[in-house]
Amino acid sequence: MAQIELSASQEDYLEAIFHIAQEKQAARAKDIAQALQVRASSVTSALRTLSSLGLVNYAPYDLITLTPMGDGMARDIVARHEALSKFLTIVLGVDPLEADKAACKMEHAVSKTILERFVKYAEYVEQCPRGGITWDSGFGYYCANNCTDLDCDRCQRPDPVPDSE
Repeated sequence: MAQIELSASQEDYLEAIFHIAQEKQAARAKDIAQALQVRASSVTSALRTLSSLGLVNYAPYDLITLTPMGDGMARDIVARHEALSKFLTIVLGVDPLEADKAACKMEHAVSKTILERFVKYAEYVEQCPRGGITWDSGFGYYCANNCTDLDCDRCQRPDPVPDSE
């Protein structure tokens, strides 16, 4: 099955439909327009396109649901958004509201490889055994518990293994 390339706007529609459906079981065009702060005519046009791609079940004046393929793509978009938002909040100390807005813009451009590294790094920061690695504006990274490379097992790098020649 060929991968469908969606625009950032189309991804936003899938994400909005996913969240609305999580809350209400299905979405209505007015719910989507309200969530994305767009006109109803824009929603209708986008839904027609997404329907033609096989991503949503859409008929005028009816409930809108994601197809299995649309649901899978929406879950991927939501996961990227959440991972980026978490990274910005946990690792960089960005305000959650600001992080959410930035993640919404970034989620469309970040590759899977880079996103996986963001996730792994955020997990590393969260799991510091002494807890408290954080970002402080003006000072950069620091450990709130004053651990150093010498007393934090997670922070220590193993000695390089000599090449066996």
